[in-house]
Amino acid sequence: MPDEQPPSPDAAGTPRAEARRKPDTRGRAGRRKARARRRHTVARVLVVTTVVLAMVTGLSVVFLYRSLNGDLTVEDLSEQLGDDRPSAVAVDGPQDPLNILVMGDDTREGVGNAIDQEAGGGSDTTILFHLSADRENAYGVSIPRDSLVDRPECFTEDGDVIPAEDGVMWNAAYSIGGPACTMRQFEQLTGVKLDNYVVVDFQGFQDMVDAIDGVEVCIPEDISDPAHGINIPAGTREIEGKEALNYVRARYTLGDGSDIGRIKRQQAFIAAMAKKVVSGNVLARPDRVVNFLDAAVDSLTTDFDNLFALGKVGYSFQHIGLDNIKFITVPFEYSEVDPGRVEWLPEAEQVWRRVANDEPLSRRLQDGVIDAGNVPGLGGDSSDGPSGSPSGSPSTSPSGTPRPDDEERARELEAAGLCA
Repeated sequence: MPDEQPPSPDAAGTPRAEARRKPDTRGRAGRRKARARRRHTVARVLVVTTVVLAMVTGLSVVFLYRSLNGDLTVEDLSEQLGDDRPSAVAVDGPQDPLNILVMGDDTREGVGNAIDQEAGGGSDTTILFHLSADRENAYGVSIPRDSLVDRPECFTEDGDVIPAEDGVMWNAAYSIGGPACTMRQFEQLTGVKLDNYVVVDFQGFQDMVDAIDGVEVCIPEDISDPAHGINIPAGTREIEGKEALNYVRARYTLGDGSDIGRIKRQQAFIAAMAKKVVSGNVLARPDRVVNFLDAAVDSLTTDFDNLFALGKVGYSFQHIGLDNIKFITVPFEYSEVDPGRVEWLPEAEQVWRRVANDEPLSRRLQDGVIDAGNVPGLGGDSSDGPSGSPSGSPSTSPSGTPRPDDEERARELEAAGLCA
């Protein structure tokens, strides 16, 4: 792609107000909506994949703005975040670091969202995506939905107060107060100020995967979950459409059946999807790119003003390497007081401190990391994978046997239903 800077919306000949908005009938300053607010079903991988693809491909911002901006749903939630938000830490860099919270809505309302017989209504996915000021690295931090936290008070659109509550599950915030409550919960518990948010649904997921002719995965064992209509045979191959959607949703009959395993499997899927687009010939097929972006934009609700603002983020990351895009889960332990739930470890504070100060993840925090250059079971292009060996392959001791840390990683991948 040429290195010239993308033109402003005015230069592109399209007014900034093209992102459709409705007047604020409540008279509240700063409130904006591109169209009537709708509830979204959680799409556990869509937004992070979209951001990753924008970062590593440098897709045309002008095209995005002119062709797709009208489909973007814009909603500012800042007034619901309170007046006690954490302050952003000043850091050195050519640009400001960005912290984007990715969320999903587990409702089954809306066309294409009635994917099973469940009622939904909460949110099973929260990922903090941090983009460095020097635009040389990025990492996503997944927060388990079953994390026990002390939720702060939240605020409704009408200014009513939702009382605080101690020892509740992380995803309860979305159920009672929507994305604004989850955002406030995140900021108050981590001390990290959010710059933007994105909410996604299932609707465009199958079209996005189909637009790039599927995503390669390695499935170590057959996935059979009749209760949820999921049946996927084992093997290494590309999966598309509903089969891909079922793969990222599967939980109870794959790996150890935990939500933690599902989180790691979703991280691997995002990495494989980004790798497919960048390393394959997808970018040489404009029809695939257009179809992918059209499906993605139609499924987003965000506070980015328009696609120009969203595209600028991607444009600045066009030269980042896949192995510099990493995914981790917030450090946790299983709760002894509430079996089946998890509690954050003290190391979680180190993660949030590094995010706030725009610091890369330490080597210790990168234990079990998944990066887009080294997808579990599929190899990679990086010369130095997570294990410190070429392409992320297991390293060995002088005697030729696998090292203990490699054996532990293999067990973690197996527990997540991933190939080692």
